[in-house]
Amino acid sequence: MLNFHLCLLENDPVCGIVESKGRTTYNEVADELVAEFSNTDFPHVSSDQPQYDEKNIRRRVYDALNVLMAMGIILKDKKSIQWKGLPSSDVGNVADLKAEGTRIRGRIERKVAYLHELQTQVAGLYNLVSRNEQLSQEKKAPHRVVALPFILVQTRPHATVELEISENMQVVHFDFNSTPFELHDDAYVVKTLSSQEQRTARTQ
Repeated sequence: MLNFHLCLLENDPVCGIVESKGRTTYNEVADELVAEFSNTDFPHVSSDQPQYDEKNIRRRVYDALNVLMAMGIILKDKKSIQWKGLPSSDVGNVADLKAEGTRIRGRIERKVAYLHELQTQVAGLYNLVSRNEQLSQEKKAPHRVVALPFILVQTRPHATVELEISENMQVVHFDFNSTPFELHDDAYVVKTLSSQEQRTARTQ
């Protein structure tokens, strides 16, 4: 897929379309931009580049419009989008606005990634509950269980580990004697377990 992220990052295509129309809608902007990026005569496109993902383009347009609205460059009233214009034509101010747009876009992308991670964790927990219920119905439930949350300490099979636990059970000291080790939280373990079960189900 063509990497047009930098083009949209500058907001130039979206700004140009909204500014030229004065008042428009998301669908109009997205349709026009999809048409431009689908045209092999468009300056940013060469015939040997992969076909565009229309959904990805529309998502990028949606993000760009949100950035412009947050910067006060456009006004949004339900489905209607109105061009307000840049606060100043000063080059320094424009550069500051673009930098702010980049920061806002970065925050949006981080929040989207965090939301995706939370959705993955929730799906893993649902799968774990379903698995435990099935084991219980089949009379295969283990006698010992591990409660959430927990921390898994992983090291090499041949490692010599010295363990000390405080009297109040609040402090645990590990000495791995220079052997490499890793720490995993319960979210990582549940996600790994869910992935393994999905692979097993596909091979059956």
